[in-house]
Amino acid sequence: MTTKDWKASLESSDAFNDFITDYFKDHKQLTGDYETPSYYEYYTVTLNSKKGLVITMTSAVTSVPNAEVPTIPFKNVEIISVEEFRQLILHKKFADMHTSLADVFQTVAGVPGNSK
Repeated sequence: MTTKDWKASLESSDAFNDFITDYFKDHKQLTGDYETPSYYEYYTVTLNSKKGLVITMTSAVTSVPNAEVPTIPFKNVEIISVEEFRQLILHKKFADMHTSLADVFQTVAGVPGNSK
């Protein structure tokens, strides 16, 4: 898997589907997290042959020591098709306005090459 393969696969729905399928054959799931002093989010992404990409996120406000009310994490499951994911990569930006979803996937998934 090379950067060229990754970027080229975005040009075709079939090629991208093959790329994602091959990725998940080798990795089974993609995991990641995002944390700040006041908030955290953990996620896993798996490929289901019938449903598509299954994204499970758990998020919550970070607990404050000696708080009277405990923090209760929120778990959410989203299901999107591989093509919907490709469209998100092509047309949307991630939380950091200078980082695309493609950059994030490339970094988290360990796809070789520079993300910029």
